[in-house]
Parts: sequence; structure tokens; C-alpha cells
Amino acid sequence: MSIQDEKNNYLRYSYTFTFDNNISKTFEVFVDPANLQLIHKKEAEYPEWTNLSNFACPHCPLNQIENKYCPVAINLKEIIDFFSDMPSYSVADITVETNNRNYFKRTSVQSGVSGVIGIIMPTSGCPITTKLRPMVKFHLPFASIDETEFRVFSMYLFAQYLKHRKGDWPDWEMKELKILYDDILKMNQNIARRIADLEKKDTSINAVVVLNNFADSVAFSLDEDDLSDLESYFSELLK
Repeated sequence: MSIQDEKNNYLRYSYTFTFDNNISKTFEVFVDPANLQLIHKKEAEYPEWTNLSNFACPHCPLNQIENKYCPVAINLKEIIDFFSDMPSYSVADITVETNNRNYFKRTSVQSGVSGVIGIIMPTSGCPITTKLRPMVKFHLPFASIDETEFRVFSMYLFAQYLKHRKGDWPDWEMKELKILYDDILKMNQNIARRIADLEKKDTSINAVVVLNNFADSVAFSLDEDDLSDLESYFSELLK
């Protein structure tokens, strides 16, 4: 089987950034559809900053003896290198190609990069973000906060329904989702701090900040126990 044939079996997310000077750059991400794990080229050695002992979040559950590298860091390295010469405020025509359809938006580089990072983090092998893998299967580029909240809550509650069907105890009140997003907020803040001194430009760190804003919105809605904005869409179903 050729490399191209092998890639055709994966979920493919291709982000192309085209600037006003007609220069284009494309970043591709491949994910195994069977287990939603990231397909990436392993390197013999990674920079020292990717060591788990250097990059680990305060609440990281990984054993530093058994895991030399942070799974998120070794995958962010490629993004940081690729986008190091692109300031986050630059505007580009961004086209996203997936297996099923394409998306387009003229927006900031950081908005596009946040979408790439949103795929990388759940599929990298990080035990904190791995529960968000179903979101990758139904990845929505350039999603708004409302769309993100709807997708997160729908994903989580469907998971609780599946647990219920198996005879397990479901978390209908989404208490564990609140804990998960508190952990993700801590993780995003740690990553932003860690990569702040590594890059020539601010694209990657600002993309993490964008993701953190979305995570913060989800956490806020759960904290306030106020889903009225979304509830208004379900008037007919709630009769």
C-alpha cells in the first residue's frame, strides 16, 4: 500500500492559509478513524522543552518515569515550527478540507491555528483531553461559542445515554464535565505559559488563548447552571 493510499484511510484535516501576497501554506492533520488517535511522524529525539518533566501540567496524571515526553508538547512542536513566522493578527483566506466537505473563512491566522490545535490536543494521547475525541470526528472549523457549547453538551450527554444503556451510572447533571473543563482550563493556561518563550511570533500562544476562551465559556455555563440561551431553541421539544 502506498503512503497516499494509507492516508486515504485516515480522517484528514487540511488547513490552507492564503495571504494577500498570494503565498499559501498548508498544514495537514491525519487521525486514525478506528481509535481517533493522531497519526504523526515520530522523531528519534525531541527538544528538551518537550520533556514531560519540563512541560507537564500541575495536574498531569502521567508518570514521568514511564513517559519521557509530553504527548501534547511533541505534537505542538510541529505547529510552533510551522507557524513561527506568522503573526496571529495576520488575516488570511483559510480553507479547510476534510473527508466529507470543505470550509472557508477569511479570518485571523490564530483562528485557523486554534482549529488545528483543537484537533491535535484530544488525539495526541494526553489523558486529560482524550475524552474530547468524539469532537474531532465531527470537527467544525471556525465554530462559534454557541456551536461549541452545543457540540460539547450533546457529545457528553450522548455518552451518558450510552453509559445508561450499558447499565452504568450516567452523569445527567454534567458534574464530571465541569471537572473535565476545569482541568482543560488549567492545561491551556499551562501550555500558553510554556510555549510563550519558544516562538518568534505569537500565533500558537494566541491560538491556545482562543481555545481557552471557548473552554472558559463552557465552564462558565456549567458553573452558573444557566443554559437558557440554548434552551430557547428547544421550545417545541420541551412541550
